[in-house]
Amino acid sequence: MPSSFFALFDDIATLLDDVSVMTKVATKKTAGVLGDDLALNAQQVSGIKADRELPVVWAVAKGSMVNKAILVPAALGIAALEAWLHGRGYNIPLITPLLMIGGAFLCYEGVEKLAHKFLHSQIDDASHHAELVHAVSDESVDMLAFEQDKIKGAIRTDFILSAEIIVISLGTVATQPFVKQLGVLVAIALIMTVGVYGLVGAIVKLDDLGLRLTREGAGKASATLGRGILAFAPKLMKFLSVAGTAAMFLVGGGILVHGVPALHHLAEAAKAIPPGWLWENLFNAAVGIAAGAVIVGVVMLVRRLRGKPAAPAH
Repeated sequence: MPSSFFALFDDIATLLDDVSVMTKVATKKTAGVLGDDLALNAQQVSGIKADRELPVVWAVAKGSMVNKAILVPAALGIAALEAWLHGRGYNIPLITPLLMIGGAFLCYEGVEKLAHKFLHSQIDDASHHAELVHAVSDESVDMLAFEQDKIKGAIRTDFILSAEIIVISLGTVATQPFVKQLGVLVAIALIMTVGVYGLVGAIVKLDDLGLRLTREGAGKASATLGRGILAFAPKLMKFLSVAGTAAMFLVGGGILVHGVPALHHLAEAAKAIPPGWLWENLFNAAVGIAAGAVIVGVVMLVRRLRGKPAAPAH
């Protein structure tokens, strides 16, 4: 019994170590989605009254966990189906096409963000902002219904981003045994949810902290710190948005490059030129921007033919 116990313990320890290492790899690969997820969800909960911000973030976080509780088994089922088909002589890739779709969507979102000021007028943006201000300031507005709409919209957006994260993570462990796949996906789901919404909660309360220090702080130092926080918070949001968009091209473009043999060969050739990492990432970003631009053009053409305006950017 002792030898069996220690053998089992060693297997579990090895499994947990493997899961930890692969989770780190998967986390790096999903960094682009995480950056966009963070900026996007912090934006989604803006426009809510200050004393309701954290409850709204918590509600969206719970919805995010439900999303991942659906997506993780679905992803594992797809991986198991692909393995089952392969075992019966049908070499039908299922994960790679999903990765390509996720990568293309990342590139599309990135270009749509860049083209936002050309696709949407400042009048539309000002009108949307005025609507938010009115909803928050008008006591006759049903804030519960308003919050529920915001929450549902944020959870729908989270579902798309969570699907990208899970599929990209699955791609890093597709050849591993089921237990390791399960461990990595569950770890990624927890890390991303806690990390994203923990940071979102902190970000949306930064301005409150700065305002309190400015008004109620004891001494000049507190007031100065408060003003610094108030000045820093919007810059942080802008940085997250820019960094997230850039990472979307790097991650999405990288997925497309690795999925297309001809592009992969070009990337390898670029990588051979020192410093290889720089040229490889620039190539991935260029492919991501080009692919996103093509998809945005197609979407705009289809919408124009159908007589519909372009969809609003995040």
